[in-house]
Amino acid sequence: MTNIKGPGIFLAQFMGDTAPFNSLASICKWAASLGFKGVQIPSWDARCIDLQKAAESKTYADEIKGIVAAAGLEITELSTHLQGQLVAVNPAYDALFDGFAPEGLRGNPSARTEWAVQQLKYAAKASQNLGLNAHATFSGALLWQTVYPWPQRPAGLVETGFTELAKRWLPILNVFDENGVDLCYEIHPGEDLHDGVTYELFLDKVNNHTRACLLYDPSHFVLQCLDYKAYIDHYHERIKMFHVKDAEFNPTGKQGVYGGYQGWVERAGRFRSLGDGQVDFKTIFSKLAQYNYTGWAVMEWECALKHPETGAAEGAPFIQQHIIRVTDKTFDDFAGTGSDENFNKKILGIN
Repeated sequence: MTNIKGPGIFLAQFMGDTAPFNSLASICKWAASLGFKGVQIPSWDARCIDLQKAAESKTYADEIKGIVAAAGLEITELSTHLQGQLVAVNPAYDALFDGFAPEGLRGNPSARTEWAVQQLKYAAKASQNLGLNAHATFSGALLWQTVYPWPQRPAGLVETGFTELAKRWLPILNVFDENGVDLCYEIHPGEDLHDGVTYELFLDKVNNHTRACLLYDPSHFVLQCLDYKAYIDHYHERIKMFHVKDAEFNPTGKQGVYGGYQGWVERAGRFRSLGDGQVDFKTIFSKLAQYNYTGWAVMEWECALKHPETGAAEGAPFIQQHIIRVTDKTFDDFAGTGSDENFNKKILGIN
């Protein structure tokens, strides 16, 4: 077993237009001051990184690493959540997701998709240049609007949808493989990969591609009423990234999983700062240690109530307290009597 690395922090929710959140150098110093040891970088934010340049220039990638290292931190992974979403968009969501793309591509779905695919390929090479071995993204969704089948889904619709999804992602997965990087899908409502069953449907279509891995975030499973602890037992071999994020689900006589179109504060299911929700992190960290998870524990802050800076200040010690320093000895070694084959046979009554 090896110790989980951390605590890390995903910078996406903290970037802003005022110091210290408006540049990679200053936000890294802020994160380090709170006790974080790593930063996960949103690749779409130009204040953090120029993704294409990081893919095409090892010198530039080394400069980015240097900025982070100057604050006493490491880069945990890059993220292409927004670009990954655009790899597969059902026309019903075109207008809503157009804002994820550069302004010149809006209103042009095919050009937007082409841009997104290229962004993922840049991310693979940039990750290699930065010395990273895992990358975070979303799968996108062609089928999400049919998740509750009314009207009933036409026969073969799911098969067709996942065949197309795999067709789009296989070339990207191959580029990640060429660069020695695991592509980790965050299993998330709104994506075609939103639970274990849909992940397995996708795996089947991409021929169990070795780089089609998982970003584990228990908060999204709490809100789906999915057993997030058993999920680790099923998929631990594919879990290469970990978002430490809390959530709570408190259904009432008026609303449940679907939330009644309410805002986050009024929903039965809502994200919370670490320690304020219902996620059993002690069991999660124990299971990941048991299964020899070797990646980072990265806080993704999202909370309907608490200020982000408070959540970040509380997040680093919370993660640190949950990281298990794994044992290198068996607790009952003191009672060992020594043994050899003849002694074992004697105990068993074997002549």
